[in-house]
Amino acid sequence: MKKIRGYVYSRPFMGTKVPQHVQNLVIRDYCKKHELHFLLSTVEYSMLGSLLILEQLLEELETIDGIVMYSLFQLPENIKQRHRIYDYTLNSKSTMHFALEGLSMENEKQKTRVENIWMVRHTLPHCLSFEGN
Repeated sequence: MKKIRGYVYSRPFMGTKVPQHVQNLVIRDYCKKHELHFLLSTVEYSMLGSLLILEQLLEELETIDGIVMYSLFQLPENIKQRHRIYDYTLNSKSTMHFALEGLSMENEKQKTRVENIWMVRHTLPHCLSFEGN
């Protein structure tokens, strides 16, 4: 059974703040459904833009099989930072899971899918609304 470390936020993302215990419930449920051995979650620092805990988790990939985040939108906003995290994970022969979205990333095709979802998220606010027309 693969050993997976959880990763949760203590700050808002996507315009909302999800309590840590709720994030952990979703992560535990995801791990149970996918037969993953859930290790305790780490909590990212609340300072805006902090990735210190995520960086430590990436280093831990030498001893665990992957990371399960509450949401893929807890990845950094910066595209270069995201790709560095994707590449580090894949080069480590590890997996990254996104419990809320029910997705995993363990190869280039899945990496592309995750990034495409990010790009849609960034594009949507710039789309015209046709309400009332």
